[in-house]
Amino acid sequence: MALKIAVLKETAENEKRVSATPETVKKYIAKGFKISMVAGAGVNASYPDADYKNAGAEIVDSADQATADADIILCVQPPSHALKTKPDALLIGLLSPYNSKDRLTAYAAQGLTTLSMELVPRITRAQAMDVLSSQSNLAGYRAVLEAAAEFPRAFPMMMTAAGTIPPARVFVMGAGVAGLQAIATAKRLGAIVSATDVRAASKEQVQSLGASFVMVESDEIKQAETAGGYAKEMSDDFKQKQAKLVAETLVKQDIVITTALIPGRPAPVLVTEEMVKSMKPGSVIVDLAAPQGGNCTLTKVGETVEVNGVKILGFANISSRIATDSSALYARNLMNLLAVAVDKDGNLALNMDDDIMKGTILTKSGQIIHPNFQ
Repeated sequence: MALKIAVLKETAENEKRVSATPETVKKYIAKGFKISMVAGAGVNASYPDADYKNAGAEIVDSADQATADADIILCVQPPSHALKTKPDALLIGLLSPYNSKDRLTAYAAQGLTTLSMELVPRITRAQAMDVLSSQSNLAGYRAVLEAAAEFPRAFPMMMTAAGTIPPARVFVMGAGVAGLQAIATAKRLGAIVSATDVRAASKEQVQSLGASFVMVESDEIKQAETAGGYAKEMSDDFKQKQAKLVAETLVKQDIVITTALIPGRPAPVLVTEEMVKSMKPGSVIVDLAAPQGGNCTLTKVGETVEVNGVKILGFANISSRIATDSSALYARNLMNLLAVAVDKDGNLALNMDDDIMKGTILTKSGQIIHPNFQ
């Protein structure tokens, strides 16, 4: 019997993405799945119901209709209410496991098997499932465009009969996936770009994109990266030296993009109020870490704050501001993960000896089984 996939309509504020696109629906159906979509699920991402219907999906009126007999439930953010499901139904999405132990307990009590996309391990075999990278890539791009829209000057140098306009100076803090894309985008727009990161390995990547690298020289940077490729939290001494260097650099900048995140921890503070006040009026800070507390002490999630003429943009969900493409990439990430969760005969088969399943699964058989959340 064919497995049935239910695709939810997102209910979280500021969420325009969707967990399946007409492209992935067509591919699921070609593999023998049945698809049930909640009406309007893709509308905010510019995917109308008619496109899903043409791809072969069934359109239903409510989440409960979609999930009641579904084997697999796809979402972007956690559902806002308990779903009507079969025992051992599989829920997959960005389930924010670090933010709510109660939610995980509720999933277990309901008998749901849950896979959290944030936890996909950063190994070669899982690159096509790495949702943090796919979404961060677009977030870094969009951050520069948002900054350009608020910045009262042009990005590139312009030579006119009336005089020359100097190029904007952009400083990117954190040279992970989002930071590198921000560097590339700012360079394409003609800015002079510099960047910083605690990981020494980032220097070559930053310079290969045509930006200059700003970093405190220290033996500590040799151990500044986790096995999963994330930046570690640094010592207080390193933070003080780095803060001094950043303060000296920020004074000269027009645009600052901050991207530093540590999984399961509040975002590290990189930009203080004093640093903000040292910047020129008209400057713009885009804080991509706003949902986790922000890299700037003055950031307010979901708001634009202005201090001494410096604007600080704290988008609650910047990936959602480029919803068509971020949905397309997210939907493919999900589809690639499902290829591991479903065997060649089309049956759910969660192999707990598989590193991807072992790293991603949160609840199963009425229990929270991920060691980080027990």
